[in-house]
Formats: sequence, C-alpha cells, structure tokens
Amino acid sequence: MFSGVFNWPWWGDVLALLAMTHVTIVGVTVFLHRHQAHRALDMAPAASHFFRFWLWMTTGMVTKEWAAIHRKHHAKCETAEDPHSPQVLGLNRVLWGGVLLYVKESHNPETMSRYGHGTPDDWMERHVYSKYSRLGVTLMALIDMTLFGVAPGLLIWGLQMIWIPFWAAGVINGVGHFWGYRNFECKDASTNIFPWGILIGGEELHNNHHAFATSAKLSNRWYEFDIGWLYICLLEMVGQARVKNVAPALRFDRTKSECDEATLQAILLHRYDVIARYAQELAHTCSVELQHLGDHLMAPIPSRREALAMVGRWLHREEKDLAVQDQHALAQAMAASGALQTVVAMRRELADLWTRTNATREQLLEQLKDWCRRAEESGIQELRRFSQTLRAYV
Repeated sequence: MFSGVFNWPWWGDVLALLAMTHVTIVGVTVFLHRHQAHRALDMAPAASHFFRFWLWMTTGMVTKEWAAIHRKHHAKCETAEDPHSPQVLGLNRVLWGGVLLYVKESHNPETMSRYGHGTPDDWMERHVYSKYSRLGVTLMALIDMTLFGVAPGLLIWGLQMIWIPFWAAGVINGVGHFWGYRNFECKDASTNIFPWGILIGGEELHNNHHAFATSAKLSNRWYEFDIGWLYICLLEMVGQARVKNVAPALRFDRTKSECDEATLQAILLHRYDVIARYAQELAHTCSVELQHLGDHLMAPIPSRREALAMVGRWLHREEKDLAVQDQHALAQAMAASGALQTVVAMRRELADLWTRTNATREQLLEQLKDWCRRAEESGIQELRRFSQTLRAYV
C-alpha cells in the first residue's frame, strides 16, 4: 500500500523525476515562452492543451499571468518597473526569491490588463485552470504518491514544485541578467549563461533571446545548442507546431559596390552584428592609438590588454551606458587623438541609422551612403575596410 505502483530502486525514481521535470521545462520554454508570450510559433490544439494541462499539474501557473509578466519584463527591462531585474533588485533577491516577485506581480491588475492579451480564454481556462490553480498540484501530489509510494512520492512532488521557481524564476531571470557571455550588445543586461541550452530547455541562451525576442530558435552561433528548438522541429514534423519567426540569417554579397535598399534593410535588421563587427575591426586601431598617446593622457593605459578592453567597451556600448571612469577616459582620448575621435564619432553616426525613427527610408539610405564615403576618405585603413563590409550586407 505504501510502496506505490512502481516499486523501483532509488535511481529509477531519480530518472522519473528528471523526465517529468524536463517535460515541465519544455512546457515553459516552448508553450509559455515562445508560443504564448512571444507568438514565435503556432501550436496545434492537442499539443497546446497538453502543455497547459501538464503545467497546471506541475506548477499551478496561469498562462495569462506568466505571459503578461514576461512581456512586461521585456517592455520595462532593467528599470524600476521590471518585475524581476537583478540589476535593480539585486542578484540574491531574484535568484532565491524570484517566485515571490512573480506572485507579487501576478496580483497587479494593470499588468494583467495591459500585457495579458491573446492568451487562452476557453471554458477550461476560466472554470478550471485559472479558477482552481492549486487543484492541479494537489492532484500531482496524489499521483506521485500513488506511483512511487508515499515518502518517495512526496519527495518527488516537492522537487517538482521547486524546479521551475528555482531554474526559471531564479536562474534565468537572475543569473541570465547578471553573469555570462553576450553575443549582442542589447540595451538590457541579458547574458547567455551557457552555450548549450539543455538543462533549462534552451533558456540558457538569454542574450540571444533578448536580441531577437520573437525568434522561436534561441541558438545563434554555430557552437550553441537549443534543445527547445529541437522539440519545436519535432512538433512541426508531426503537424503540432508551425514556426512563424526565427532570427534572420546573415548573408553578404561581396560583389556589391554601392549601398541600396537591401543594404539598409539588412543593416537595420542586423544592427547588433553591425556594431559588434565595427567594435571588433576598429578595436586594434584604437588600442594602438591609445598606446601611442602615452603621457598625453592624464591616466596612461598601462598595458595593451587593458587598452583593448577599454576600447571594446567604448565601441560596443552607447556613451551614456559607460561607467563614469570610462566616460572621462574616452573624452580625454578623443581630445588627444583625431583618429580616436573619428572612430568613436563614426560609431555614433552608424547607430543613428536605427534610432532616427522620424527619418524616411530615402533619408536613411542617403545617410548610409554618406557614412561609407566619409569612412573610405578617413585615411583609417580599418574603417575603409569596414565600409566595404557594410556595403556587402544583404
């Protein structure tokens, strides 16, 4: 009576726990995140309802609440209105208390009204899933005890209940905005925790997601792996999903000699890549110039490595986002070096292409052509070479 239906050894219970929690992770990343919150894919009713039912049983989360809170996070990222920013609230509070922040925001009617649109509103949602959100997890406890025995079942159930609060609400919302590597210099602090997104369904690639929020695929570099994307492809193969958006693939046409509408469109679409390439190609020029300045700077750069790191920050980020110390160093360097002043000023003008919201396409294209002309006449070899790369974007 107390041993359960499956009288397995301990490692069998562990495997069952890992399998069930993995299905929960897949439900969160594929159904709640990519399908419901961002509409990156459509899902057939059978698959959609399976995940909705499974998440009701294993988390008690309401679809509308989760989608609304996540959409608000993107809209207000790293501000005081962000429901769970470690940059504002501190890493410890988000990592260990992320679920409390989620519950607090779920009681905000303005958040639900403004960001909760388009989520399921059928009979089951109104009369079962939303109305009795705690009933599902209670049934899950009874099922676990029946299958695995009272003590093992309660332990498995307890771990199921803390799995998402820790990994999704804590690790992704906390560590994913605090520590890791960045492929794209978004305005927020999002990071990729690890290049192989397996443990948390691909959500480890959080910087990629913030760069292309409506992409169903979170991996972006050749060495990155998103297991959530694998499941989406499998669902699409059996007719249970249809991908709507993925991050655009970068292509070049080296035969182009003039910027056109396609060039402009590609640059606007791949703006993060444009800035990253600019920083990469011009960093050496700037660091060498810094070394040549020597005593002309009030605070000389002691090593080439430090010079490269400083220049990397200057060229990757907007000036207002730099630390005060970096802003002062940049101002000194620009005042002492015409080449540095040109490189930094050209970087600002390049970024203007996607921030001038009131400009027409024709005006932006003329601005791009003028930028390339001045870059090639600057006398800076790396800047001239980058201009040629810019023309090749398609």
